[in-house]
Amino acid sequence: MTEYLVPFEDCETEFTEKRSRFITHLWRVESEEEARSRIEEMKKKYYDARHNCWCYLIQEGGIVRYSDDGEPQGTAGQPMLNVFQRQEVWNVCCVVTRYFGGVLLGAGGLTRAYTKGAVDAMTEAGIARMSLWTLWDVPCTYPLFERMKLDIAACGGVLRDAEYGQDITLHAAFPAGGAQQFQTRLTELTAGQADMQPTGEEFLPGPREDV
Repeated sequence: MTEYLVPFEDCETEFTEKRSRFITHLWRVESEEEARSRIEEMKKKYYDARHNCWCYLIQEGGIVRYSDDGEPQGTAGQPMLNVFQRQEVWNVCCVVTRYFGGVLLGAGGLTRAYTKGAVDAMTEAGIARMSLWTLWDVPCTYPLFERMKLDIAACGGVLRDAEYGQDITLHAAFPAGGAQQFQTRLTELTAGQADMQPTGEEFLPGPREDV
């Protein structure tokens, strides 16, 4: 798999259905251990809730897990999981906490409510495309610093760090094609006096996309 979708950011959403309160937390996670830690965190925070239903999907190893946490089988964890599987979103952990309001929702009502919890959270969080980026060291003089930052961004790149000395060394990352585009600008800016050096590659998330 050369690229895949992940949540762009963590988020919390909430709604009420027939007096039951549903609170959703969603995170981007990198491992099963991190996902389990998030779930335990919610169980402790909402210890007095009737249910803390959850699911997570980890891209490495294709790990998929879910729990109905006492709700009727198939009405909570699986519907939540289906939301992310349909959108092909990975490295996600989602917990929907329910405070029971005294009115039974029935199997169909529960399925719709837990699905809504996951959908609302994913819409709020947005998604990003994980792909292989190349990493570069870019030489830069102080007068060109601000212009360089703008040009890196214009080529879809990200300035990750900078080292300051007699001149500046920018540590930049670019998605596919971005480095070549920036090299052309760098040549123009420095009249061919500067050349950037490759330092590796890494899977990184791109900009936010709406679901």
